[in-house]
Amino acid sequence: MTKRFANKKIVASALAALTIAASQGALAARDHISIVGSSTVYPFTTTVAERFSRSSQFNTPVVESTGTGGGMKLFCAGVGENTPDITGASRRIKQSELDNCHKNGIDVVEVQVGFDGIAIANAKGAPRLSLSRKDLFLALAKKVPNPDGSDTLVANPYKTWKDVNPTLPAQKIEVLGPPPTSGTRDAFAELVMEHGCETIPMIAEMSKDDKKVACQTLREDGAYIEAGENDNLIVNKLVADPAALGIFGFSYLDQNTDKVQGSLIEGQEPTFDSIADHSYPVSRPLFIYVKKSHVDVVPGMKRFLAEFTSERAWGDDGYLADKGMIPMPTARRQQVLADVHKLNTLSTLAQK
Repeated sequence: MTKRFANKKIVASALAALTIAASQGALAARDHISIVGSSTVYPFTTTVAERFSRSSQFNTPVVESTGTGGGMKLFCAGVGENTPDITGASRRIKQSELDNCHKNGIDVVEVQVGFDGIAIANAKGAPRLSLSRKDLFLALAKKVPNPDGSDTLVANPYKTWKDVNPTLPAQKIEVLGPPPTSGTRDAFAELVMEHGCETIPMIAEMSKDDKKVACQTLREDGAYIEAGENDNLIVNKLVADPAALGIFGFSYLDQNTDKVQGSLIEGQEPTFDSIADHSYPVSRPLFIYVKKSHVDVVPGMKRFLAEFTSERAWGDDGYLADKGMIPMPTARRQQVLADVHKLNTLSTLAQK
């Protein structure tokens, strides 16, 4: 290493240290925890924030629903008073997001908090559908195999569920779902669309990049409607339009059983038990991500993490289970809790 290059590295390190020190000074002036992220994790985080506030002398955390992707952008933008301390995620952080955090001087503590299922639901009282993931791929993909049997992909021609599968009703395909910034959208693409399309031989034989485009690109002709990050809004729209389906986390289904019902996927109904024992095929882990440098500076951070990872919150009979979150096995909770106590940070996604 040349002397000039070494000097540049020393100056850069010193400037980074000064920036972090200045940010920590500003953080000390902030009197509340700032939380952003997933709309799916939002109701759980809000519940923990309310319990934390009632049982401590600290101010109630400010929780915003920005979507998983939007939350990661805000979280990884830097350290300091004007950046969030915690972000919720309905999927694991991406390597590109982790790299961005590291680039901006952020040490990231990963905390898995439980599991959730993705429901494909419609209005209570409407006919309940029984769908396969292949049905959902053929209904929602932008391009699908040519119905004439040739090995080509064509713009999706299917208008009704019966067009997709003769056993389904002749009902217009209309699905309300999350936007690209949503972790639920990412999880739906991976757990439903990719799995469904890989049952089709011509797509299964594609290169990895071509397959990803074919499997995950949703149609834009009105059959799939981006309904924003507000899952309660989707529930209300389903009530108003019994012919439509909606995609959202199980907790919203669980809290609105008087209004909506979950479709069967591969013959399995989305229930607390079917997600817990993994018989329901569309389930995913839920996370919060924490800035290590903020933990000792922002008032109440340690106490908030202790509340979220307490048995009364995330345990088998905890209050988050009452809200629809599926608890992790006891051994997994103990492992996560040990990592939280040590504030172990992620260096790469190879870590579990």
